[in-house]
Amino acid sequence: MTDSTSDTAAPKAGPFGGDFSLVKVLLEGRAFFALIAIIVVFSILSPVYLSKGNFLIMSSHVAIFGLLGIGMMLVILTGGIDLSVGSTLALAGVCAGFMMQGIPLEWFGIIVYPPVWVVVILTCLVGAFVGLINGVLIAYFKVPAFVATLGLLYVARGVALLLTNGLTLNDLAGDEALGNTGFEWLGFNRLFTVPVSVWVMIAVAIVASLMLNRSALGRWIYSTGGNARAAELSGVPVKYVTVIVYVLSGVCAAIAGLVLSSQLTSAGPTAGTTYELTAIAAVVIGGAALTGGRGGVRGTLLGAFVIGFLSDGLVIIGVSSYWQTVFTGGVIVLAVLLNSVQYSGRRKAPAPTKSTPKATKA
Repeated sequence: MTDSTSDTAAPKAGPFGGDFSLVKVLLEGRAFFALIAIIVVFSILSPVYLSKGNFLIMSSHVAIFGLLGIGMMLVILTGGIDLSVGSTLALAGVCAGFMMQGIPLEWFGIIVYPPVWVVVILTCLVGAFVGLINGVLIAYFKVPAFVATLGLLYVARGVALLLTNGLTLNDLAGDEALGNTGFEWLGFNRLFTVPVSVWVMIAVAIVASLMLNRSALGRWIYSTGGNARAAELSGVPVKYVTVIVYVLSGVCAAIAGLVLSSQLTSAGPTAGTTYELTAIAAVVIGGAALTGGRGGVRGTLLGAFVIGFLSDGLVIIGVSSYWQTVFTGGVIVLAVLLNSVQYSGRRKAPAPTKSTPKATKA
C-alpha cells in the first residue's frame, strides 16, 4: 500500500530555494529590466544619451506616451480597446489652437480670447465627449469596441482636418495684449528642473492609481475586465463603468494633445498618427493583459519609458526611421508573447488526481 500523498507532486523549489522563481521575476519585471537594458546599451553607444539635458528631453516625450497609456490602460482593464486616442489628441490640439487664436463672434462683431485655464477645461471636455460617444456605442448599443473606436478614429481626424482645412495652426504662444498668454509653459517650462509635462503625467498617474486601488470604481473596473457577466450579476454597474473608462481615456488623450501642441507651439490635424498603437504598446509592455482584469499604472509608465527611450535612443545613434519602426514593432510582438506566456501559466489548473480505484469485473 502506498502513501496517499504520493499522487500529488510537491512544488519544486526555485533556483535559490523556497518558492522563488527567477523566470517569474523576469516575466513580471520585464518592463523594468528592458528599460535598464535600453539605458545601458544606448549610454555605451552614445555619450550624450544619459546626459541630464537629454534625459529631461526624453522624459518630456515620454509624458505624451504615458498620458495616452494611462487612459488606454483603464480601457484595457475592462477588456476593451480604444483606437481613437491618437485622433482625439489631434482634435483636442486643433480645438485648443482655435481658441488660443481667438473665437470670432460674428453676430456681435468681436473676437473672444479665452484665458488659458478656460482653454484647458474646454479641450478636456472635447476629449471627454469623444470618449462618451465611444462608451455609449459600446455599452448601450453593443457595438464592438474595435469597430466603434475605429470609426471615431476617422471621425475625429476628419473633424480636425475640416476645422483647419488640412493646415497647421502655428504660433500658439498667445498675446498678453489680447488677453491670451498662450500655454508654452506646459511644453517648455520646468519645475525643480523637471519639465512641467512630466509633472502633469505624474499627477494623472497618481490620480489613476488612487482611483484603481482606493475606490469602488477601481474595483468595478478590475471586476468588469475579469468577468463582465459575473460582475454584473454581483451588482457592478458594468455599462456605467464602460462609459466612464472611455471618457477618462478621452480626457487623457486631450491632455496629451495640449502637451504636444505646447511642445510644438503648433496644432496640426495629422498629429498623433499611430499614437494609439504606441499607447497599446506601453500598456502591453507594462504587463497588462489585453483580455482585461490585469494591469496597473506603474507598469504602464514603465512601458511608456521603454517605448520613448528606445525611440529617442535610435534617433540619437542615427538609425533609419524605417528600422526604428521595425525595432519598435519587434518590442511590441515580444511583449505580447511574454504576456501570453505569463498569463497562460496562471490559467493552467493542476492535473486531477484519481481518488477512487477503477471498478473491476466480478
